[in-house]
Order: sequence, then structure tokens, then C-alpha cells
Amino acid sequence: MQLKGKTALITGASSGLGRHFAHLLAREGARVIAAARRVDALAALSDEIERQGGTCIPIAMDVTDPAAVAAAFEHIERSLAEPLSIVVNNAGVAHTSAALDLSTSEWEQVLQPNLTGAFLVAQHAARMMRNEGGTIVNIASILGERVSKGLAAYATSKAGLIQLTKALALEWAALGIRVNALAPGYIETDLNRDFFASDAGLRLISRIPQKRLGQMHDLDGPLLLLCSDQSRYMTGAVIAVDGGHLVSGL
Repeated sequence: MQLKGKTALITGASSGLGRHFAHLLAREGARVIAAARRVDALAALSDEIERQGGTCIPIAMDVTDPAAVAAAFEHIERSLAEPLSIVVNNAGVAHTSAALDLSTSEWEQVLQPNLTGAFLVAQHAARMMRNEGGTIVNIASILGERVSKGLAAYATSKAGLIQLTKALALEWAALGIRVNALAPGYIETDLNRDFFASDAGLRLISRIPQKRLGQMHDLDGPLLLLCSDQSRYMTGAVIAVDGGHLVSGL
């Protein structure tokens, strides 16, 4: 229960990693605010966490809409009896396309949630945290440090998120706000399981030094480190959780 007494906002919490993170932080004692566009999925998540003895408050938030982000934070500020102490900036999308065929709208559809949306959430959170301090964890990717074909927009957005993490860490350290990034490698989810069972997916797995995909629970320890006081002297750090993929030979 290393997060007991803390309040944590998780964006993109309606499915995938965000949903997993919401369960994890609730089990560790945090009061979770689960944010996403799909309020029906958030309601189901909240019910699950409450049945397991945790606390989860669902809130609608579209990180691509500045007005919606501002309204969500106004609601959070009015509703909280204690300060917001943790933010997990997880909302994002991926799009696969050759760079020559990538349209401006497709580019924006990735950059808006993955980078601009993350900045807006972090900025609003920091305004709430500036008196009490807190920690912000941006969910980046190893594709922010290395690239793969067909993912120009996604890789660019995650590289930008890593630099944003460092820039905000520098500016907000004096406010007691820590900003770090978690950079997962290839993590198995419901959305990619079929691909990784294919020949192309198996070839990709063979290039990972540990010769396996990551599982969502492989991210638990690193995320809890960054969310808890155990990392109180860490800011501007990027932690890769990738089975050694980043250090594999070119």
C-alpha cells in the first residue's frame, strides 16, 4: 500500500495499459481518478475497482480538446478533498502508414493526443500541484529513441514526449513536481496478440534479447517506483522496460 493517501489521475484509462494502471494504483492504496473519452468503459472500471475494495472516480476527458481538459480539471479541483499527487499521462494512439502516404490529418491524429494532449494534462496538473508538489509519469515508448518503418508520426510523438518530460522536469523541479517517463517496449495486449502470433510478429520477438514480449505486469514495478516516494530524487528520467530491445545490436 505504498500509495495510500495519494490521489492519482490516469488518462486513457478505459482500456489497455491505462485500465491496468488504474487497477494497480488502486491496489496500492491510491484514490484513482480514471479519465478517458469512453465513459461507459470507465464506469465498468470504477465498479470493478470498488468491488475489490479500492476507490475509483470516472471522469470524461478528451485530451485532444483543450476546453475539455480544462473542464475536467475544474471538476477534479472542485471535487477533491485532498491534493492531486500523481498523474499518469497514458492517453495516446498509434497509426501505421508509410511516411510518403501519411496525410496531415493522420499526422495530427497522432501528435494531438500523444504529445499536445500530454502537455495540456501535465500543465493543468502542475498548476494544481504547485503548492504541494507531486509526480507526473509520461508513458512514452522505446520508439521515442529508436524507429521502425511505418511509424513516423508515432515515433516522433514519443520522441517529443521524452524531451517534453525533461523540459518540464527542469522547469518544475523547484515547485516540488517530479516529471519522469516510462518507455515500454513491445507489451502484449488484446489489440496486438494476433499480430505477434503471426510470422511477422514472431520475427520481431526474435529480435528482442529476452526473446519474449513484455506483459502488462512487467511495467508494475517501474511505474510504482516513479509514482511513489521511493523515487523522490528522480526527475527527468526515462526508464525503458523492453527486455533489452533498446540495447540490441543494429
